[in-house]
Amino acid sequence: MQKFDYSKTQNHAVGIVDVARWEQYSQANDFPFKAMWYCIPPGGNSPLDQHPEIELSLVMRGEATVESGGTRTVVKQGSAFLMSTTEPHIVHNTSDEPLLIFSAYWMPDGVVEGQP
Repeated sequence: MQKFDYSKTQNHAVGIVDVARWEQYSQANDFPFKAMWYCIPPGGNSPLDQHPEIELSLVMRGEATVESGGTRTVVKQGSAFLMSTTEPHIVHNTSDEPLLIFSAYWMPDGVVEGQP
């Protein structure tokens, strides 16, 4: 078993979002996916994001409002949301507590990262 502890990660800021990518763990290089935790402060939101990876996100603490395709969807603690490839999205924290999300992402079958 391997344990990954969010409270002991090296984080960096992306705007107001605190990001802890799993690449900091040497074991993560062997995984078939990449992963990260990110924390959005109360009233804040992620920058608009769009990428070729499929992304599965689990709301660990708080409540997310995910904006995609002109729709806003509330995702409560313990629930998850899945973003398809190239789907533009913003994650909002409309609550009064920090929003913590675990996200795993990977390239779809047949697509090589960095190639069109």
